[in-house]
Amino acid sequence: MGDSGSAPMTSNDGDIPGSVPVLIVGGGPVGLLQALLLSRLNVRSLIVERYPERLGAPKAHAINPRSLEILRQYGLGEKRIRSLGTARADGHWVNFVTSLSGEAVGRLPYERMDVAVLDDTPEMIHNISQPVLEEELTKLIEQDPNIALKKGYSIHSVLQGEDEVTATIKQTRGENLYKVTARHLIACDGRKSRVRELLEIPSEGEGSDQTMMTIHFSANLRPVVGDRVGMLYWIMDPIAAGFIIGYDLGETQVHISEVDTAEYPVESWTEEMCRAKVRAAIGQDVSFDILSFRPWVFRRQIAKTFQKGNILLSLVSPTGGLGLNCGIADVHNLAYKIAMIHHKVAGASILSTYTPERRSIADNYSKQSVKNGDKIFKLVKSLNMAGVTDIEEARKNLHEALKDPRQREKVDEGIEEQREHFDNLEHHIGYVYGSDKPPTHASYYHPKFIAGARLPHAWISFTPSARIQASTMRLEPIDVSYVKELSAAQISQCQWSTLDLCNPDSFTLILGEQDNQGHTRFSKVEKHFEDKDIPLNVWRLGQDLSVVRQSWFASEIRRGGLLIRPDQHILMRITSLKSSEEIISVLDSHLKV
Repeated sequence: MGDSGSAPMTSNDGDIPGSVPVLIVGGGPVGLLQALLLSRLNVRSLIVERYPERLGAPKAHAINPRSLEILRQYGLGEKRIRSLGTARADGHWVNFVTSLSGEAVGRLPYERMDVAVLDDTPEMIHNISQPVLEEELTKLIEQDPNIALKKGYSIHSVLQGEDEVTATIKQTRGENLYKVTARHLIACDGRKSRVRELLEIPSEGEGSDQTMMTIHFSANLRPVVGDRVGMLYWIMDPIAAGFIIGYDLGETQVHISEVDTAEYPVESWTEEMCRAKVRAAIGQDVSFDILSFRPWVFRRQIAKTFQKGNILLSLVSPTGGLGLNCGIADVHNLAYKIAMIHHKVAGASILSTYTPERRSIADNYSKQSVKNGDKIFKLVKSLNMAGVTDIEEARKNLHEALKDPRQREKVDEGIEEQREHFDNLEHHIGYVYGSDKPPTHASYYHPKFIAGARLPHAWISFTPSARIQASTMRLEPIDVSYVKELSAAQISQCQWSTLDLCNPDSFTLILGEQDNQGHTRFSKVEKHFEDKDIPLNVWRLGQDLSVVRQSWFASEIRRGGLLIRPDQHILMRITSLKSSEEIISVLDSHLKV
């Protein structure tokens, strides 16, 4: 899309530029990614992060299929990220145990890590700790001349103008103030957003909060768990009731539990209290170190609007593997819209689509998180331990409940009810922009060929005549060699996805097998894109590419096609009855031109 289309960065007297096209508040993974996406679209940005150094505790761990698809689309090292973090063989399971060395109570798959999920997405879920992800994104930013990252600076005030935002930035450790003018400001500063507070944007959510404690510790747990490897361990011991996230079973883990603040105020917690919890969770004498511990609040909180003028919000609230990924999808939705405004391709009001498209998704995510949390903690509390203050009596009740056939049947049913908690594929890739309807079931994904849906994934191959065009995608073949069950022949079929047809700076037209009249119709559409200087990639099934495995994809668009937005979501399903004028009208309406 050519040059940035907006003024370059100009300097204050200090380190902070006085003028930037886009100001991003918050240097967590969502803010970092927003800057990288914009840079790939040739829009410069400044990130201000209030902490001089980010927290070392792992926090978020699940990078879902959609997030990895987004990283791949923008060439942001999804293969590198998959090489870090938890190996698939270690992260495949959720174990329910009395303690890590105690009785195995039950087991469920952790998300969709089976071979069959590759028919729904080219990118299987991957587990990597948030600090490692942030480090990888920061390395990319340090090499990017379009991005300035300033740590130790916080937002002090914002003033909304007609076409720009003026922000005052303050040194976190000092009194210096800097004024920064930006065309757009994007708030990625979390649930306690200072930007949202300054704008007086209210939030909605559940009325009650749950206080949680995260204990970050290091230990070699492999000898303890043996062949019971897994991503999550739900601990039922009365002292350690909660769960362990096994980022690296040989080194780094966290224990997370609910805190009764009336009995144990968070300010009263000590390292020895944490050691007692971790010791009980492990269940045997193993050497470990407490690296840190911190309280946090489990709360469903969604801003009432994600936009106020030229200020946009991406505020991560959900937990349970949904929050970070929700934020990544937010900034993916924003990136091409902001870039097209800066490059004078779209009208400013294209951003009016952001709140209606993303808020309902965030709301559904947060409700699912609360539902998951309520169900699982209810299970842990149901084992005859509630209200029992004597630890040994509580442990006795736990083991007796597990031995009693009727009680054990209820426990097994309770564990089975958690299956949806650990399988959210419909939430990950099945959401539809423009629909407020929550998924019927979090786990049951089915491909959708409707406006607002993510383009369904199918494995494809390019014809010899189209390989030159394919080379312009600037992508390497997908690597599924980490899925050890696949043969060499199967791996060779899984190199390119329909999602790879969508460049992030372009609209994409995928056409089924047409008659001559259909090609004439689409020629008019192509000319409209050319006249408006809007990038468009056109792919024809049968002529440029073929579907390798999922024949239903070709059947769905046989005498029509799909017009795809730069964010890989369908703008319009084109049937044989749609005229070129109707297609052009839908495009212009989306771009607000």
